[in-house]
Amino acid sequence: MQTEEIKKLVISALEDLKAKDITVIDVRGRSSVTDYMILATGTSKKHAQAVCDNASTEAKAKGLQPLGAEGRDSSDWMLLDLGDVIVHVMTEQARHFYDLERLWGEPSDEQSTSQGAQHAE
Repeated sequence: MQTEEIKKLVISALEDLKAKDITVIDVRGRSSVTDYMILATGTSKKHAQAVCDNASTEAKAKGLQPLGAEGRDSSDWMLLDLGDVIVHVMTEQARHFYDLERLWGEPSDEQSTSQGAQHAE
């Protein structure tokens, strides 16, 4: 299954169970682990678990065996590793706390400028 197909499959599975704030972050060139991270928010731990389970079930139905899954039983952050796509489903509180968008998102112009200035010194 191609990476773009995996992304579409995951997003559809997340939307099917009403995950909130679905975000795709392109980490190609910044991570050797994966190409894309897909983040989504569940309204509760149970909802986040169900959303993550649905993504896993849909992937398996298309013949894609997840490489790993973490946090399913007791966490407010679930991770599903589909190789080129890693899915993070969190409660709102966990998503705000860990702020993966800030960590992995594109650097702002201001950050790029200040980083460039540091490297030039």
